[in-house]
Amino acid sequence: MQQLPMYQKKGQKAYKPGLERMYALSQYLGAPEETFPSIHIAGTNGKGSTAHLMAAVLQSAGFRVGLYTSPHLVDFRERIKINGKLISKSFTVEWVEKHRKFLEVNGFSFFEMTVGLAFDYFAATHVDIAVIEVGLGGRLDATNIIHPLLSVVTNIGMDHTHILGPTLPEIAREKAGIIKPEVPVVIGQTQPEIQALFREIALKQQAPICFADQFPKYPWETDLGGPYQMYNLQTAAIALEQLPKDFQPTQSQIDQGFRQVQPLTQFQGRWQFVKEHPRVIADVSHNKEGLALAIKGLEKQPYGILHLVLGFVQEKNIAELLDLFPSNAQFYFCEPQIDRAFSVNNLRSMNHGERKCYYFNRVKEAYQFALESADPEDLIYVGGSTFVVAEILE
Repeated sequence: MQQLPMYQKKGQKAYKPGLERMYALSQYLGAPEETFPSIHIAGTNGKGSTAHLMAAVLQSAGFRVGLYTSPHLVDFRERIKINGKLISKSFTVEWVEKHRKFLEVNGFSFFEMTVGLAFDYFAATHVDIAVIEVGLGGRLDATNIIHPLLSVVTNIGMDHTHILGPTLPEIAREKAGIIKPEVPVVIGQTQPEIQALFREIALKQQAPICFADQFPKYPWETDLGGPYQMYNLQTAAIALEQLPKDFQPTQSQIDQGFRQVQPLTQFQGRWQFVKEHPRVIADVSHNKEGLALAIKGLEKQPYGILHLVLGFVQEKNIAELLDLFPSNAQFYFCEPQIDRAFSVNNLRSMNHGERKCYYFNRVKEAYQFALESADPEDLIYVGGSTFVVAEILE
């Protein structure tokens, strides 16, 4: 499967919208996604964290929980887990070999094959329930062949506009495509310009709808770092309460799951403390809304000097993202090793004003130089792209 193009590395040329191929793959595999109940999660920011939070709680409640997320950071198998354990190498290899001819003849994308593999694995290993994260958008995403117990849309932001549309309502309509007839849907955040759109689509589908942030807030705690987790905790908690009775956890199970997300699900890359003295925080936030929250978190951290190891992918408004960061930090610009990388030469050619900037062709070179430049009481933030964080964790 590693021979095939991944959207996360190749960009739009690896993206294949439409569900015809997925329905064909499902039929060929015997419709594995129909053999287990599921939860479907879309959104611009927080869908991965929300998926892991919900999976951790369901595990705490004693269920055997499949979890499908993307992208991976270090190991492809991070995408497909059961109770925090990665899909086995043997199952993966045997599955690809068994179905290789069908997959190649029909021209499936990397993501479509991975979704098929996940559904087949969850069916073969008899999960009690699966938490499925949308890859991109919703309506045309390969995961959208499932008929879940519950749909969740965390929030809507301006990301992947070249594919999903240039306005919030257009993006929201794509993500609302996961709303199914008579299936309850939880919207994480009330956004005035698109609230009516969600209500309209839910009404057409006769799907009960609620907005998580309109419920009373409970002071949940989690082992996941980052200032944005308060939104994800509220979304996950309210979503869990909308599940059928057989799957509804107790308050103590919710509390236990939220506090142990990392050991239960092996979650990585979200406000992850990599080392101390100097403190290093790695975070995969990569769009305006996510980075704005991450930077608010940085402002609450004690430090002498802030060192920023940053790289980006194309299709982003880089100048807009850079304006979010404090100008008195030291910037170590780098280029992740993927086709979609925003080149360090382009970063060098931008007007950085009074910012103190260094430029590196490799992420690890930038990170090493930042470590050598920082005093023990300083803070190093690694981010801008999932792929920058992945290279550090690797």
